[in-house]
Amino acid sequence: MPERIGILTGGGDCPGLNAVIRAVVKSATRLGWETLGFVNGYEGLLSPVTYRTLDYREMGPLLKEGGTILGTTNRGRFSAKAGQGEKASIPVEILDEAKRTVEKLGLRALICVGGDGSLTIAQQLFERGVPVIGVPKTIDNDLEATVVTFGFDSAVACATDALDRLHTTAASHNRVMVLEVMGRYAGWIASHAGIAGGGDIILIPEIPFNYDSVCKKIAEREAMGRTFTLIVVAEGARPKGGSYVEQESAAKDHETRLGGIGAIVAAEVGKRTGKDTRVVVLGHLQRGGGPTTFDRLLCTRFGAAAVRLAQEKKYGHMVAHNPPDTVAVKITEAIGRLRTVPIDGDIVRTARALGVSFGDE
Repeated sequence: MPERIGILTGGGDCPGLNAVIRAVVKSATRLGWETLGFVNGYEGLLSPVTYRTLDYREMGPLLKEGGTILGTTNRGRFSAKAGQGEKASIPVEILDEAKRTVEKLGLRALICVGGDGSLTIAQQLFERGVPVIGVPKTIDNDLEATVVTFGFDSAVACATDALDRLHTTAASHNRVMVLEVMGRYAGWIASHAGIAGGGDIILIPEIPFNYDSVCKKIAEREAMGRTFTLIVVAEGARPKGGSYVEQESAAKDHETRLGGIGAIVAAEVGKRTGKDTRVVVLGHLQRGGGPTTFDRLLCTRFGAAAVRLAQEKKYGHMVAHNPPDTVAVKITEAIGRLRTVPIDGDIVRTARALGVSFGDE
């Protein structure tokens, strides 16, 4: 029997998951290894065990396809993230059942693709003796130990395209357009897309805002003859002294779902300024579709590097982007702490230099 490795995709979907799977399978095949793909994330490791053998000849089209052919879930018996900074321990009996599956199938390594929650599970499996290797994925780009996660660039491209489109309709009708983007507790998508898409006001979780400052910026633009305004709002943005806006409170096995701050901002701005104000919520459009060129390359590098780590038996590690290289870092260096936008960093300073308001002055 040839050497075998396993791969699964956990947590929320995003562009590039299939590209990672493709790179892993193609790299493993060149070593004479067989790759098993577990269905619906970690749940595929538990009874009834569900997996499929991945044929490298079927991998070609996956480079540009969004989503994941293996399916994914962020609920169920393996949920390991309950809220901001809250991590749940997986019951030992669940971890041991997954370990028995890995041993029964004779896997040299289990490659786990996911964000903070999924990699937290991977670390717990590693501590129970499962030969785990991590690949970092999250559109929020809020994972430590890597300069960038895959899926982020694709989400920014989606949000930037939306701003390009909103710009023309806002200008045509002299409106304030509010675009709500993902970014629970980190404003990477909002800040990058806001700058790239010519946003006038960017509201992010790291910088609590006040409505007086937001309306002041709109008035300044009006005085300059700019009769429309684009506001980019991360779903985790909040006013000074205010709370996160929740769509759904945290269930026992799931995080609180944020969202709705865009509508609140639009209503308040409209009331205060008298401007015709509209809101657009991108939501899962940011997760759908194919990956950008940058993400295709990053995913391919990550997948190939994960197989190299399996070859070296470097378990308990995650591949990471440390330009210009792809390196290995311990999973423990990446999980359990949020990577946020530095409020005095280059991104914020660049935006301020262009006259962009963060609603704080």
